Amino acid sequence: MIRPFTINPDKPFFVFDTAGDWQATKLGEFLFDSRGDYIGFVRGERHDVYTADGEWVGNLYPDGRIIRKRNYDRPPLLPNVPAKPMKPRNLPGRAPLPPMTGDLGFDKVDVLDWDPDVFKRLSDLRKDAGE
Repeated sequence: MIRPFTINPDKPFFVFDTAGDWQATKLGEFLFDSRGDYIGFVRGERHDVYTADGEWVGNLYPDGRIIRKRNYDRPPLLPNVPAKPMKPRNLPGRAPLPPMTGDLGFDKVDVLDWDPDVFKRLSDLRKDAGE
């Protein structure tokens, strides 16, 4: 369990992997990659991170990483995902230095280290067009 923290919705929140590489930026509730493409969204007090399809991938930590338990029950896709936002005009050109990260322990994984293409593919939970 992480300590509760707040994210200022008026300022960008930068998402990093454990190596310190900038992976995404949170503006409002939406996540954008470094080119400004919409890749997902964040909801709730625990900062649940979802892909654009509505697949849950983990939780934002205060140090900017997306973390989840190594063994977890895969929740179903969200039925109501937000509409795709317009490309932001105020996306920063570069990120600040990443914060120091601590060890996660064996029971947790950094989602972006474990599966770096999680935001680039369609969810396998989505039904096919013919179903």
